[in-house]
Parts: sequence; C-alpha cells; structure tokens
Amino acid sequence: MKPTLYIFSGLPGTGKTTISKKFAAFYGMPYFRIDTIEQGLREVCSIKVEGEGYRLAYRIVKDNLAIGSDVVVDCCNPIDLTRKEWHEAAIKENSKYTDIEIVCSDKSIHKNRVQNRKNDIHGLELPTWEQIEKREYHDWKSDRIQIDTSNKNEEESFKELISKLKLQKKTQAVRDKLK
Repeated sequence: MKPTLYIFSGLPGTGKTTISKKFAAFYGMPYFRIDTIEQGLREVCSIKVEGEGYRLAYRIVKDNLAIGSDVVVDCCNPIDLTRKEWHEAAIKENSKYTDIEIVCSDKSIHKNRVQNRKNDIHGLELPTWEQIEKREYHDWKSDRIQIDTSNKNEEESFKELISKLKLQKKTQAVRDKLK
C-alpha cells in the first residue's frame, strides 16, 4: 500500500492547525507544520524566510514517505506553485497525496478567530486580520476536500473530514476497478 501525504491548506485562522493536529494524532502520523519550521529557521539561522521553510519541509516529508509513513503537513499553501511542489514530493516517493483545504466562509467568525487566537509557537509573529485579507491566495485548480469550519466546532469539522476521506477512498476504489 502506497503511503499518503495529507496536505492541509488554508488561510491563517480557519482552524487548519487544530484539525490537522487532531488528524495526525488520531491516526498516529508524523506531523509537520510550516510555521514551526519557518520560525525555527528564523531563530537558528537568523534569516528572512521566504520559500526556505517549504523547501526544507518537502525534503523531510519525502524522507518519511520513503519509509512508508503516511504524513500530515500543515501549511497555508496559498499558491499553485507550492501545491504543485507538494504533489511532486509525494509522486517522487511513489506516494499518494490528498489536498485538504480548510476554510472559514463567515468573514466575521474568521476575523474573530484571528483576533483572539493564542500563539503556540514561541517568537512567531502571527499575521493580523488586515494582512490575511491582503494575502495572495490562488483559487484551486485541482481536486481537494474542503472543510468549512464557520459554524462547526472542532469535533464536527473533524468528523466531516473523516467522512469525506472515506467517501473519497470508496470513489477511488470504484474508479480503479473500472480501469
């Protein structure tokens, strides 16, 4: 069975980290968070981080896929380039990938979350609501599972994700049989 790279994407404050951590813990998968990697690079190397966090994460994730581990990554993944690079990282290790986009479609709920969330990474400067609104974020061109956390609690969002993943596996199994 090929390992799977689960790529959790979305803007800050949507619930992406909460759900991806819960998912990784529930299934006992390695979990890699771009914010943690990037903040580590800032502190250890004293550099201005741009794409380096993603590039380092690709390598670490590929090592884990190569030994047969399913892997969870937590990242904004805002542009087509990074989405493509995650896919390529999985494919190069003969692995599958699943894109999961976490959104919060209710702007007032999203803004409230951003303004009231706690920072769990020492030294990381969290983006403001204004920065998030101005952030580059491309529309998706590829298939993904989308979870809207607007009017759901953590458990409801998690159950929806599990349900959609099961449906995706069943659909893929049917497609494979038809080939």
